[in-house]
Amino acid sequence: MAIGNLTDLHAFATVARLRSFRRAAVELGVSPSALSHTLRSLEDKLGLRLLNRTTRSVAPTAAGEMLLGRLSPALLDIQSALDEVNAFRDSPLGTLRINASRPAAELVLAPLVTAFLQRHPGMEVELVTDDRLVDIVAEGFDAGVRFGERLQQDMVAIPLGPSQRFVVVASPSYLARHGTPESPRELDQHRCIRLRFPSGSIYHWEFSRAEESLEIEVNGPLTVGEMSLQVSAAEAGLGLAYVYHQYAAPGLTAGRLVTVLDDWRPEIPGFFLYYPSRRLMPAGLRAFVELLKEQREQFIPQP
Repeated sequence: MAIGNLTDLHAFATVARLRSFRRAAVELGVSPSALSHTLRSLEDKLGLRLLNRTTRSVAPTAAGEMLLGRLSPALLDIQSALDEVNAFRDSPLGTLRINASRPAAELVLAPLVTAFLQRHPGMEVELVTDDRLVDIVAEGFDAGVRFGERLQQDMVAIPLGPSQRFVVVASPSYLARHGTPESPRELDQHRCIRLRFPSGSIYHWEFSRAEESLEIEVNGPLTVGEMSLQVSAAEAGLGLAYVYHQYAAPGLTAGRLVTVLDDWRPEIPGFFLYYPSRRLMPAGLRAFVELLKEQREQFIPQP
């Protein structure tokens, strides 16, 4: 009789890979307590400790590392076999896990995910927003979305949506009080609403015109972690904000915001969907890529 069934072994491999019961429980769709019980039962059957646990960390033992090394390719082969069978269905079944930066999720992914779920009702999508650079393989994601220059070189990448444009915006009342900058070099005379990355660094505003490029370290009364908060603060008259055009579009249309430094607005390549280069793609990811390719021509560049 087998010591551990496939479900138990998959549970162990997930915890060992993520080194977290909480994150593994989320990926597997079970409670951390149930997952912990499963792992204790497996260890009891084997008569070996597979994981070292503390209140803050989980790490495989030497035996656990050996077992994980043998299990990982075997589990991948099993998943690939199931995906091959899944391809015979009219519509795939399963869960598609995507990691994306918050702007990518809000600006380009949301309508694609909606269309995907309408076309494939047997699928579920877990969209995790994270502005950190994430190892999607180690974290158990099928795909990720980032700018092209931030992709790992061993990934397959597909353009996702149009190029993105940044704008500097302010409320009419702010400009009436403080004047309108004519050059990025004048920003040191203005109150700017800054953006802090999860890494802790402050984003430097980037500008380009003809052959000239500038990177400005701005100062101001408010630093936030979300571009939507920058827009709200700018609409309230607190200062200038540097954001994606799409975030500012409602305020611009309603007249709550106006753009400045328009001739310095940088346009950058859009986002990319990326995923590991594999012999066999999961059926759900393959269907999502097919939908993306179909709809890519429908994206209209922003004004």
